[in-house]
Amino acid sequence: MFHRLIAISLTLAAFAPQTLRAENWPQWRGPFFNGSTTETGLPAQWSKTENVAWIAPLPGKSSATPIVWGDSVFVTTPDTNKNLLLLCLNTADGKVRWQRCVVPGGDFSKGKNNACSPSVVTDGKLAIATFATGDIAAFDFAGRKVWSRALAKEFGKPAFMWIYGSSPLLYRGKLYVQVLQRNPPTYQHSLDDKPERESFLLCLDPQTGKTLWRQLRKTDAIEESQESYATPLPYEGARGTEIILFGGDYVTGHRADNGAELWRCGSFNTEKKKVWRVITSPATAPGFIYLGLPKRNPFHALKAGATGLVSPDAQTAWKLDDLMPDVCTPLTYRGKLFVLDGDKQLLACLDPKTGEKKWQGSIGKKETYSASPTGADGKIYCIGERGTVVVLSAGDEFKILATFTMDEIPVLSSIVAANGRLFIRTASSLYCVGGKK
Repeated sequence: MFHRLIAISLTLAAFAPQTLRAENWPQWRGPFFNGSTTETGLPAQWSKTENVAWIAPLPGKSSATPIVWGDSVFVTTPDTNKNLLLLCLNTADGKVRWQRCVVPGGDFSKGKNNACSPSVVTDGKLAIATFATGDIAAFDFAGRKVWSRALAKEFGKPAFMWIYGSSPLLYRGKLYVQVLQRNPPTYQHSLDDKPERESFLLCLDPQTGKTLWRQLRKTDAIEESQESYATPLPYEGARGTEIILFGGDYVTGHRADNGAELWRCGSFNTEKKKVWRVITSPATAPGFIYLGLPKRNPFHALKAGATGLVSPDAQTAWKLDDLMPDVCTPLTYRGKLFVLDGDKQLLACLDPKTGEKKWQGSIGKKETYSASPTGADGKIYCIGERGTVVVLSAGDEFKILATFTMDEIPVLSSIVAANGRLFIRTASSLYCVGGKK
């Protein structure tokens, strides 16, 4: 079913009609790469005793999103011995079908992140797990290893202050891996026998793990500003498929077949600040690319279809100076653009073409929101780091449907909707919400 879905233009799928059934959640931002799904019949409230099908304990924490295909849900996690694991659980009862150690003793952490921050991707045949160590491994649904790569041995340890966290993109039979990193490496956890680092977009054959091509992605950004934790995004435009990268003070569009850079917009960091790392991933709607700039800077909507080097002033369709998401990736759902400012606890519903605010409201108490909003069943699901869940209507007025708190903090993973249920990862458990099915 995934291959049928990706054949649809993503610029249309971002506003997919609700008759289309998107059963699975195959990668970080879901079947349409925008944080939404066409699932229906989902609850607006739950607890440990209400609307919960099962709760599965996990051996460690991660900010990665659960990935669901059919009756399988995949998560990465460290264990108590710092081994980096890929787990496959049964969606019917939460029991572990199999677990595989990908990197023995490989976990390390800094701040909120650890080596399990990237989310798994799947095409329904293989589950591909990526870790901040630079290790990637593919397993079939029976738990048999198909291939693995140790990218650190080839290109050096990933050089990121807060640990590499970009999820790979699986699209139309290719696996895209973004590494926009610091050069030279200065962090203790990134030092090895390779004194230099290159930033690049790597394309692999997902069936074999073999390199199809590697495109260097140059920047004049300095120090931490070279680093990006964003995930690459496909965009279907007049020129065909582009892969969008955001980080290193620029946003760039690349050919999907060979990685060649088609256009570049920037620099957004005109003052050449040293700490302008990028966390939010880009989002798209027909004709537009949306960017949450770092460090409390304005939210930008760029006109798609650029050629060569263009300035932000020339390419910006509109921007908002009072809405500044530094971590949360925007959501496009049912013809609307939803932007969550996780530091100010503000959620806004915008016209994606003009930036006009349909509504904006506070989603509660002082609590940081790092997980990105999810759109499903006419609702917007948000979850804060302290476990506060806020469920809102995706309609034309600001309306909170439910607010409640889950235990087991911190919560950094975005909520997933698949197969008529919700999957929520807390610090120590995976919840399946929506009743037994």
